Amino acid sequence: MKHPTFPGRYLALVAAAVFLGGAHGAEPLALRGIMVQLGADLQAVTDAIAREDWPRVADIAPRIGDHPEPPGDEKARILQFLGADAGRFRGFDEATHHASEALREAAARGDGAAVIAAFADVQRGCLGCHEQFRKPFIEHFYGEH
Repeated sequence: MKHPTFPGRYLALVAAAVFLGGAHGAEPLALRGIMVQLGADLQAVTDAIAREDWPRVADIAPRIGDHPEPPGDEKARILQFLGADAGRFRGFDEATHHASEALREAAARGDGAAVIAAFADVQRGCLGCHEQFRKPFIEHFYGEH
């Protein structure tokens, strides 16, 4: 499998650093590494869509929807921080999971229009979560404003 090009990997790393900070010496959450990999996978899907490489899209899509979870102690810290918003956070993750499954299915059928629609749903799930939670995460876990 072809790995993302340098610019794609670089953008994924920058996106993850922006999402979860770490510039002030705070130990990065494992979630940061998960975000880095998700960024790389999203870049790879974008590249595969541009090339109409549907088998590659179908191969990558499950890695987006079934991404690893943080270790138990970190997950507990995150859920404690989220409090009543934990359900909304999980909702974004679940929506992204379902959209990535639709992405895989569309790619397996070779249905380019459905691939693009499903990928837009994946991106909407990511964006919604980032808009709601990125800044509070960075402020809480890294003390950045």
